Amino acid sequence: MQGKKTYEEKLFTTIHLSKRIPSNNYYRKMKRGIDFSFIYKLTEPLYGKKGKESLDPVVFFKLCFIRKQENISSYRKLIALCRIRLDLLFFLDYNLDDKLPAASTVSHTRRNYPDNIFNEICEKIDEQIYSKLT
Repeated sequence: MQGKKTYEEKLFTTIHLSKRIPSNNYYRKMKRGIDFSFIYKLTEPLYGKKGKESLDPVVFFKLCFIRKQENISSYRKLIALCRIRLDLLFFLDYNLDDKLPAASTVSHTRRNYPDNIFNEICEKIDEQIYSKLT
């Protein structure tokens, strides 16, 4: 008898992204291998103590990392890709139903970082990657 798959969207589903991403996935390896926590100390002087909470600087630099790795030309395309790729959501520490930052927020955040701090952080990330590969 011929089977026929029908789709019925579920209202609730339990998904653990960590179980969906293969152990040899590049972004799983990067999540495990790169310590992004140093970013908080380097960027802390750039933020005020009051006001609206900003985009997490670690999330911002992870987005920049993805943009570079995937050779993406715009923040809008970057966010669109992150919405549909489970491995990227996992790398960013986002769940399926978490709202990603707006592309304009990412772009605005980049403009607010002085080039010297932005470059220093990117170099430290690259150093960690290089040390893991050699």
